[in-house]
Amino acid sequence: MKIYLDNCCYNRPFDDQTQIKIYLEAIAKLHIQNQIKLGVYDLVWSYVLDYENKNNPYDDKKFQISNWRFIAKENISEENEEIILTAEKLQTEKKFKTYDALHISCAIFAKCDYFITVDKKLLNTPVDEIKIISPINFLQEVE
Repeated sequence: MKIYLDNCCYNRPFDDQTQIKIYLEAIAKLHIQNQIKLGVYDLVWSYVLDYENKNNPYDDKKFQISNWRFIAKENISEENEEIILTAEKLQTEKKFKTYDALHISCAIFAKCDYFITVDKKLLNTPVDEIKIISPINFLQEVE
């Protein structure tokens, strides 16, 4: 099963863990990452993650997140016309922000089964080509 985690998902363990929802999402995300390392799920990485992570002002977070690039089974290393057209369609039809649309478009291009995020806007906006789901709901659904 192929999965794509967006940038906010990678950053969830670094967020304020005193909020129970954030804590539970972080635990679920860490469990998913462990399952990736065990080969249960195939992770897809993209140039969009590289770009966003490169702009992370915290070097320790940036380093930890960037290591997932090398664990991923597949890397969408550059954009192409199909990714751009799908992203533009998502921006127009779903009103997604540029980077959110690019992340989802990369996941669709890679034929991922799930797009995992903690972004409420994305979670509340279905996309026909891919299932957008939170880390907690993902675990409830597949494990």
